[in-house]
Amino acid sequence: MRTILDAHLIEELNWRFEGESPEKIIRWALEDAGIDRVAIASAFQVEGTALIHMAVQVRPDIPILFLQTGFHFAETLAFKERLTELLDLNVVDLTGDYTVQGQAEAFGPRLYERDSKMCCELNKVVPFTRALRTYDAWMTSLRRDSAWTRRNTPIVSHTELEPGKTFVKINPVATWTSKDAWSYLKEHRLPRNPLYDLGYASIGCAPCTRMLFPGEDERAGRWAGLLKTECGIHVREAAEQDGEGPDPDCTE
Repeated sequence: MRTILDAHLIEELNWRFEGESPEKIIRWALEDAGIDRVAIASAFQVEGTALIHMAVQVRPDIPILFLQTGFHFAETLAFKERLTELLDLNVVDLTGDYTVQGQAEAFGPRLYERDSKMCCELNKVVPFTRALRTYDAWMTSLRRDSAWTRRNTPIVSHTELEPGKTFVKINPVATWTSKDAWSYLKEHRLPRNPLYDLGYASIGCAPCTRMLFPGEDERAGRWAGLLKTECGIHVREAAEQDGEGPDPDCTE
């Protein structure tokens, strides 16, 4: 079993996959890459729904990692259950060390307003890093056109969530536009989170997500008013822009 792809192969794969369909990239990841322990990380947004649908055609029992933060919209949780039942998904709920009440008792109320970075660390980064230790690769539904922090997202890369443990990260829909994602759902008659119909474009935890105003960036509704664009998991995409190397001070 191959767990780490060398740099030359990573470069070759990115060149090769640039013009390939997400379906072919997913099939490579699950059948030809030589990596057995692969999971999908998803918040069940439009792109994630499409990615999950494509992946289960190849590997029906692929683990779908969902961060159960305690702060999700009720609509998101209901949609997650609906899609799980519809596609018979193998969803793995990930939780941090604190309940909503426990976090408030330990760090004070409304931590997400006072220190959004710590709140994401406790509820997303820590449980995700812990869960990923049992895998060798993970797939995400990052799109380059969704935000400036993601415009150079590679299709295949290495990522290190903790010292000494490197994973293969695969972004099969990196080259997709928002229109591509919505077209896929329409073509395959897949449902969507009803919050999209209310004006939300990128849906995360309820306290840190708002509807968009006309002309705003797709992810402007996430952590609005804060100097924060990512929860801390997708560090590489936020740090590497315009061909520059990783910013060692970038932790978001």
